[in-house]
Amino acid sequence: MTTATRTARHPSTLLTLWRSTVGKKAVMAVSGLVMLLYLVAHMLGNLKVFFGPDEINGYAHWLRTLGEPFLRYEWFLWIARAGLLAAVVAHGVSAYQLSRRDLAARPTKYVHQRRRASYATRTMRWGGVILALFIVWHILDLTTLTVNPAAQHGHPYQNIVASFGQWYSCVIYIVAMLAVGLHVRHGFWSAAQTLGANNARTDRVLKLTANGLALVLTVGFLSVPVAVMTGVVK
Repeated sequence: MTTATRTARHPSTLLTLWRSTVGKKAVMAVSGLVMLLYLVAHMLGNLKVFFGPDEINGYAHWLRTLGEPFLRYEWFLWIARAGLLAAVVAHGVSAYQLSRRDLAARPTKYVHQRRRASYATRTMRWGGVILALFIVWHILDLTTLTVNPAAQHGHPYQNIVASFGQWYSCVIYIVAMLAVGLHVRHGFWSAAQTLGANNARTDRVLKLTANGLALVLTVGFLSVPVAVMTGVVK
């Protein structure tokens, strides 16, 4: 028997794990935590807008030169983007496949409808769709600057002010950040359950942490468009 034949008949441990429901939930949990860390770092970076153009523009330049001379200009950013993209794809694929399995397991609707979960839980799927669409818009707006009214490369302060100077951009951002808050609130708790971090003693702490993270991220991200709209940042 050849090696290829043995491999075909006996899938690798990682492949077996991925095909299982437990494995897909683990992938969702780990990729979700990776994205959560990114969100925290991204929010802290965004808040530099309150300290003026030099602060956030300098921060953006620092990100592009991080790792030099070992890494070349912008290499760190591209490595980080590739890792984040992998996390987003893994999270989305596993979520979709788990959703399909859930529907297949109960092809008919429940006879007696009842509130089986919180609002955040019941809107996780739609929240994911909203965030996926927002990511595309956000990249076009503040990364590639394709739809940004200012489009000044290397000047994020000016680009942020120009973007949130448009009412529709503020609406898109606010809706997306509210979805982020709901997603983080439920997702953090679900990840803790999947990874076995919850128990009778830690449940309350984990719930408070999930609520606190969701609140801090939502307020932190929304503070920027609100500041631009009210003239605090201009």
